Amino acid sequence: MSKYANRWQTVLVDVAEGIAWVTLNRPDKRNAMSPALNREMVSVLETLETDQDAQVLVITGAGDSWTAGMDLKEYFRETEKQPEIMQDRIRRDASTWQWKLLRMYQKPTIAMVNGWCFGGAFSPLVACDLAIAADEAVFGLSEINWGIPPGNLVSKAVADTMGHRNALYYIMTGETFTGRQAAEMGLVNKSVPRARLKEEVTALAKVLLQKNPVALRGAKIGFKRCRELTWEQAEDYLYAKVDQSNFRDPEKGREKGLKQFLDEKAIKPGLQTYKR
Repeated sequence: MSKYANRWQTVLVDVAEGIAWVTLNRPDKRNAMSPALNREMVSVLETLETDQDAQVLVITGAGDSWTAGMDLKEYFRETEKQPEIMQDRIRRDASTWQWKLLRMYQKPTIAMVNGWCFGGAFSPLVACDLAIAADEAVFGLSEINWGIPPGNLVSKAVADTMGHRNALYYIMTGETFTGRQAAEMGLVNKSVPRARLKEEVTALAKVLLQKNPVALRGAKIGFKRCRELTWEQAEDYLYAKVDQSNFRDPEKGREKGLKQFLDEKAIKPGLQTYKR
């Protein structure tokens, strides 16, 4: 039994062989994100970040959906009469896990998009480092069909991944697209038949597990930060990240890698990883 069994009500967590499988668990609601789910996901991410057994995080959904976005009834209609301070709290919980924690998470994250992915789902999808979708998955920015523009940072998320024309097309038309189309546009890394989805994600997670975790953390966060910097600022920042990684790394990966390449002739960078 998972050590996290029954700890959360709307999220299932199972940690096995270094991989934390996080499943949004409201299948009857297509895993729509309610205030309760958002609160619990903050707790889940904060808990797993310090769990040494969880080295790679995979987020997926129960049933046939990844997540259909924000729960229109529980997140919007039922909170309209709440005091303003409570509405702010509800919004804060959603943003906290959907991009503030996920985007710069201390461990590699993979979105395993098994089915429906709509509206607000695009924020955590893009905040994950990598994403693999089922060919059969259905994506949509359907807000325009409800008479509203996309909320939270959905527009920012798709602008950063799908490109100007594709993002505006789907924002303005509300049309849906498939996992294969999502891969073609760069919203996800690849798309595979649903029957192979977990196998593909597991294989990717195992590749990441072989990497030096300190270097991997520095590499991914460095990339994300430097996209927002000038070239000069990015140069200073990325050199600092390299120095920080070397200082913090208990495995001394740089030293070992150079020794294995230069002295022992045991590895070929680009073809082999250094032996941890």
